[in-house]
Amino acid sequence: MSVDVMSFFDPPTGSWSYLVIDPASRQAAVIDPVLDFDVAAGRTGHSGADRLLQAVRERDLDVAWILETHAHADHLTAAAYLKAQLGAPLAVGAGICTVQQTFARIFNLGSEFAVDGSQFDRLLQDGDSLPLGDLAIRVLATPGHTSDSVSYQVGDAVFIGDTLFLPDVGSARCDFPGGDATTLYHSVQRLYALGDATRMFACHDYPPQGREAQCETTVAAQRAGNIHLRDDVTLDAFVAMRTARDATLAVPRLILPSIQVNIRAGALPPPEDNGVSYLKLPLDVL
Repeated sequence: MSVDVMSFFDPPTGSWSYLVIDPASRQAAVIDPVLDFDVAAGRTGHSGADRLLQAVRERDLDVAWILETHAHADHLTAAAYLKAQLGAPLAVGAGICTVQQTFARIFNLGSEFAVDGSQFDRLLQDGDSLPLGDLAIRVLATPGHTSDSVSYQVGDAVFIGDTLFLPDVGSARCDFPGGDATTLYHSVQRLYALGDATRMFACHDYPPQGREAQCETTVAAQRAGNIHLRDDVTLDAFVAMRTARDATLAVPRLILPSIQVNIRAGALPPPEDNGVSYLKLPLDVL
């Protein structure tokens, strides 16, 4: 069954967010919303999230879910802001607890920071089904990039987070805590098994020079042309490539601020006694 998909691009981070709409009921889900963040000034904003809200209101949609594919390391989530505006529950893969435990240690967050996922309204397991009007959102565990990565299948579409990029960009890195190239390979094979006609929507695009940013491809296009994971790429070849490539990659520019916010379900750190929230900058750790 075909679903309506609206895409929203954030050029500073190369991120795509989505509104997934059941045409019959006008119920919708938000996937991977982005919070504006000026790292130099330490300022947050909502212009990107407000564009999404405008689309919700113009189409008179009933947003039933706000969904995260994982705790992103390259942008801050606008999930908390949208939840406050829309009243929809916020869900993420149950693996977020492992991510919280890892980064609570790195940021020395102390016992006051819960590492049980309770900042989110629902923790999702592989195979869970979420209602969306006359449709259902099927949860697929697709770890490898991170331990908490999930994909969401809705009708003829699947929203894959950072599991894969567009065919000419390849696959996501696997060197974050909890990442694993072998696991990612098997997760991608699971996505490929959804069928060649399945539409794939990525969370990021870093296009080669001369190509505009895109968000949509198909399983068939990935299997035939993904530069890292075509059908003829073996597990051993992929792991060797991914391991060598990851060793050359710089730490993502926004990993330190984004993880601190994203493991809190988009909430900023609690204000200190002067009413200001602060992000930590651990030295010589990553």
